[in-house]
Amino acid sequence: MDEKSLDEIIAQYASPSGRILGILREIQIQERHVPMDTLKLLSEKIEIPLSQLYSLVTFYSFFSLQRVGEHLITVCMGTPCHVKGAVKNLKVLQECLGISGESQDGKYLQTTPDNKFTVEIARCFGACSMAPVLQVDGDLYGYVIPEKIPEILEKYGWKR
Repeated sequence: MDEKSLDEIIAQYASPSGRILGILREIQIQERHVPMDTLKLLSEKIEIPLSQLYSLVTFYSFFSLQRVGEHLITVCMGTPCHVKGAVKNLKVLQECLGISGESQDGKYLQTTPDNKFTVEIARCFGACSMAPVLQVDGDLYGYVIPEKIPEILEKYGWKR
């Protein structure tokens, strides 16, 4: 992100209430992640230690230090979803999208080589009665079985 764009975002959040999270959220939306160089520049501009900004970005699951794909798929791995088949759903997603099962920096976040899809894991969506669930770009899908994964992906431009 260039310095002028960052200055425009900072100017939108002059009020102290929620300022830092608002700025970080806007960076995340525009860049599809929070680049480390932008985080360093922000630290200098708003005079908040880089370690504090880094802590916020790594604490909140909405933020990512890695670029995410055009479509973000979040698989719930809370206990009810896990018990009812979320692990199988994640494996089918990995197979369909050609991504690995490895986590990085303690988080699972894998993006397809074409940057079309990113898959991540969450601990709970609060939709336990519909377990297992997954979310694509904010659209919640309940009672997901592995056989439904290709049909869901096709809605977002995936081709078999």
